[in-house]
Amino acid sequence: MEYIQEHEIVSYLRNGDIICRLGDRPWSLLFREISPNDKRFSHLGIVRISGGIISVINAEGLAVEGRGYVNEVSLKEFLKIAQSVGIYRLNGIDGIDGNEISDAALEFKGYPFDWQFDMNENTKLYCSELLYVVLKKISPNIELNCIWLKEIGKYIIPVDVCSQSEYFVEIGFWGKNSKAGKAHNVPAAARSDQRVKIHYPAP
Repeated sequence: MEYIQEHEIVSYLRNGDIICRLGDRPWSLLFREISPNDKRFSHLGIVRISGGIISVINAEGLAVEGRGYVNEVSLKEFLKIAQSVGIYRLNGIDGIDGNEISDAALEFKGYPFDWQFDMNENTKLYCSELLYVVLKKISPNIELNCIWLKEIGKYIIPVDVCSQSEYFVEIGFWGKNSKAGKAHNVPAAARSDQRVKIHYPAP
């Protein structure tokens, strides 16, 4: 099985970018299938570039052990199981820049993984929920696309939130049936516009 390598994507990355991947773990397929439209990815994280070192802040659950937390790993570590990768950048919303995004993400390091997928509190986080709380911290009025997952009876933010939102622009996609660095743009008509306002308690 071929995996995406650092040298293929590193020149496209900026501080605060969102990096999505399709993993090779058994539960990766489950998370991928939850996305209603774009099923290229199963996980996402936030890029941090500091002192020339590239890392990824992500809420990663270890399903076998039933644990996990928001951690910061090297880009190489994040890509170890990446069969596909997409890079997304915030599309000029409220003057937010990448430095603000990565700085805000740092504040959530160590938070437990949210195995209840409960968006009504922010003491535990799953991967796309981390992105949401980071953006809400910087721009309280921003809302991301949610879907109703009947199996658990809750609204969740799917992994395809970046490719299906006008808030983000796709910088590039690497994977099956793709060319390195070639942007894959999802037509606006295919995007979900269902937004549900989630009220978090003050941190």
